[in-house]
Amino acid sequence: MGGLAANLPALVWLLDYGSVLVFALTGALVASRLQLDPVGFIFMAVMTAVGGGTLRDLVLGRDAVFWVDRPSLVLLAAGAAMLVFWGAHLLHSRARWIRWLDALALAAAVPAGVGVALESGVSPVVVVIMGVFTGTFGGLMRDVVGNELPMVLKQGELYVTAAFGGAVVAAVLIALGLDQTLAVGACGVVTLMLRLGSMAFGWQLPVYRPRAPRDR
Repeated sequence: MGGLAANLPALVWLLDYGSVLVFALTGALVASRLQLDPVGFIFMAVMTAVGGGTLRDLVLGRDAVFWVDRPSLVLLAAGAAMLVFWGAHLLHSRARWIRWLDALALAAAVPAGVGVALESGVSPVVVVIMGVFTGTFGGLMRDVVGNELPMVLKQGELYVTAAFGGAVVAAVLIALGLDQTLAVGACGVVTLMLRLGSMAFGWQLPVYRPRAPRDR
């Protein structure tokens, strides 16, 4: 198990790059729907890609925000933006691509947030919150700036719930003695399953239904 624990930083590194790439693609696709120029594409892609991780690192008080320490992440997001700028017109439904790519990005970003929080030695409650923040904040910024209904607020869909569920699974598994690296991996799998299940099969939690006040 000791060898697996040593792999946690490498896994977080990989998840950071994966989530940045895929989130950047979704941000650039939103930019294509807004018909922005290349700089606008890069802005939307980078903001979406690093927004959640930036909030995470600032809250945790890390020595350097992850993309400041690794500027190659910004270049990766900018490259993804240019790829979409030249190729978005080839896609039949950009809205569908945004949703499915966003699901993949969520499944990478949530465990990345959990892993960074574990490396910081914070409590399980904070580990869960950092996983949710990392997975959802970049996409929330993208949708708000793009003047679209944020995916995190769409009625009946598991989005924040998927992020929360994956992060809680990681925290519980670690409390039960499972290696942190395996727990972070399980977090990504559970997050992806919940999100895809909601999209493909309509999985959802009960939503609030207001009732008219009774006459007194």
